[in-house]
Order: sequence, then C-alpha cells, then structure tokens
Amino acid sequence: MTVVIAGAGIGGLTLALSLHQVGIDCVVYESVDEIKPLGVGINVLPHAVRELTELGLQQRLSQTAIETAELVYFSKHGKLIWSEPRGKRAGYNWPQFSIHRGQLQMLLLAATQERLGHDAVRMGYHLKDWEQSGSKLTVTFTDRAGTVIKDTVASDCLIAADGIHSVARAKLYPDEGPPAWDGAILWRGVTVAKPLLTGATMAMVGHEFQKFVTYPISTETDDPETSLINWIAELKFEQNYNWHREDWNRGGNLADFLPAFENWRFDWLDIPELVRNAEHVFEYPMVDRDPLQRWTHGAMTLLGDAAHPMYPIGSNGASQAILDARTLTREFQKHGVNEAALAAYEDERRPATAKIVAGNRAGGPDEVLDVIENRAPEGFDDINAIAPLKERKEIADRYKALAGFDKDTLNDRPSIVATA
Repeated sequence: MTVVIAGAGIGGLTLALSLHQVGIDCVVYESVDEIKPLGVGINVLPHAVRELTELGLQQRLSQTAIETAELVYFSKHGKLIWSEPRGKRAGYNWPQFSIHRGQLQMLLLAATQERLGHDAVRMGYHLKDWEQSGSKLTVTFTDRAGTVIKDTVASDCLIAADGIHSVARAKLYPDEGPPAWDGAILWRGVTVAKPLLTGATMAMVGHEFQKFVTYPISTETDDPETSLINWIAELKFEQNYNWHREDWNRGGNLADFLPAFENWRFDWLDIPELVRNAEHVFEYPMVDRDPLQRWTHGAMTLLGDAAHPMYPIGSNGASQAILDARTLTREFQKHGVNEAALAAYEDERRPATAKIVAGNRAGGPDEVLDVIENRAPEGFDDINAIAPLKERKEIADRYKALAGFDKDTLNDRPSIVATA
C-alpha cells in the first residue's frame, strides 16, 4: 500500500513522517528543484506542537525556535489591552513555538530524509494529473514547465498538499479563480534586535486597518543580548487597490508602508527603528479561499493550504496542516489506505477548518483590538472602563475553542495517532 504526497511543505512532510511512524509506505513529490528556507516567522500552537512532539521532534524544535511566553495586545497608542501566558506557562502540557517558517520546513525535511530515506522526497516533480481505475490511481508528474513527463506513479491514494495554488484543487474546481483578497497588505521582515518585554513575547498593536505584529523567532545571532525578531506591518486598502499576487519572494518597499507607522514609537517598542534595520522586507497580500464543499474525490484528497488556506490570524495555518496530517494518518490506521479513510478524514477536518477560515475573516482573537479602536479611538486611561476583563477573556477563549486548542480539552484528550 503506497501513498503519494504532492507537496513537501509543512503539511506534506508531517504526513510523510506520520505515515512512516505507523508503517505506511509513502513518497513525497515536490515541484521545486531545491527546497529553500523561504518565508518569515510563524507560530506553532500547543495542539500542533503536541503532534510534532509525538513524532519525536520537540527537542529539535527547541534548539532553533523560541518558546513563546506570552501574547499581548496593545492599542495604536501603545496602551496594554490584553495579556495572557502561552504554552506551558498557560498550563498546557506542550509549549508554543515561534519559528522561521523555512527553518521548520527544513527541520521536517531533514527528519523525513533521515527516517524514510533520501529518495522519499523527490524534488523537481510537478503534479500534472491523475487517473483512477478501480481502487488504484496513476499519478503523472512533469517538470515545472509542464512539458516533460518525469514519472508516472501507481498509488493507492494521492494526497495533494501542494499549497494555496494547488494544481489538484484547480483541476477539481477549474472555475474557482485566484485566492480572495480582503484589502490588506502585509509587509514582513526579520531584524536582529533586543527582544521586547519578556524576551519571548508575541505582541499585536493597532486595529483592523493598521496593525503591527512582532515576536522573536531565534536566538542564533552574533550578540547574545539580541534575537532574530519577526515583524509584520499591515495596512488595509480599498478593493480597487493595485495589489500584487501573493509570492513569498516579492520584495517590499519601505515607502509604501513605513510613513503610516512613523509615529508608532513606544517606550517598549520603536517600530520605525525595527523596520529600518531589517535585512530584507517582503510584501504579501492577505488572502484565503472560500471553504469547499468537498475535498475528497475517489482515492485522492486535499490537505493543508490546498484544502483550507486561511488568513494568517490566530497563528493557525501551519498548525492546522499538521493536524490534517495526523488525523489522516489515524484514519489510515483505522480503515486502511483507501477511500473510506479519506472520507472519514474529510468528515472531521473539513468542517473544523471551515469554521476557522470564517473565524479568521471575522478577526479571530485580534477582534479585541477592533473592539477597543471602535470604542476609544482617541485612547484610554482605564482599559476596564472600555472593555471589562470578562469580555476580553471571552474573545481569547472563544478562539481557542474554535481552533481546537482549548487547554483542558487538549491536555485531557488521547493522542490522535495511536503508536505502540
């Protein structure tokens, strides 16, 4: 029984490691000729860290990532709105990690090649098509230009984990069109600087139309008093704004966004200084796609961003791809490598992720910023007079439950993947 995985991103590689863990053969085909550590910082939440821990990867993660200590929200005036501990400091059995997305992918790639063999991840193979005859699939891969057939593979199942521009999704839904843009542009970068507040703090500042996010993702710098600091500057425009198609490699121009943040200098964070000292700046639009009514078609299904791309709000993109991979592995254990397993996987994961897509469109946990901006746009002296503690806590707790990392539920539930 062999599973073909299209895409060596976070979801695809986690699936490969998970299938190997339970003795299911698989091969990963990746479109690019060489996987490079692209992107900037992301967060891996405790429910996903639990899954990586059960794959034996927590120690590796802790060597390169920052164990997030707290999440804080501030108004555009730099006033504290909400603060909460994260990970083990909040009572979870597992930490939350802030890490460079590319470093996480490279960590998963190295583990996959070590455990499954170097040939288990084949690069330069672009998914072109698949055909099903009975219960078996024939999957065709070409070069990236789509002109040269490089391999035709027999498989029991095809898992398309090929990202927001999924070839498989486009084949299944040819009229869907490009990702949906909500008007927001993200400028992202990393800067070597002294970390703010606890040294492991994730901070959100502003409101829906102008926001700044920052957190450390690595201590691997030349100066032990500094960290590699990830930051995101976000501005929201009218729908007719001339925006660029999403591309992790697109360079950004400081003149397009920094003037809006020029006065955002607080005693705990100087945003213009942090931005100006970045080695590189990248521009990326805030995009997602509408939830699908169906992921699974015969012996193939979608996973990760191919199935449910979502706004980068609430730190859930990578975490949900990891949960997809573990849930699918469990269903293969239960049903075998067949269509019944794919159907059971979709029955659980599709509605769960559709709710998160909708929740992120509504602001997710960042909703608390907009509540304060709407009620006190000129600032405040007493946050409790603007929004009582109970209301702010309810916003945070509601999103944790929606995204599947309510502390007590996570700590008490059994493992997704049962191993000997």
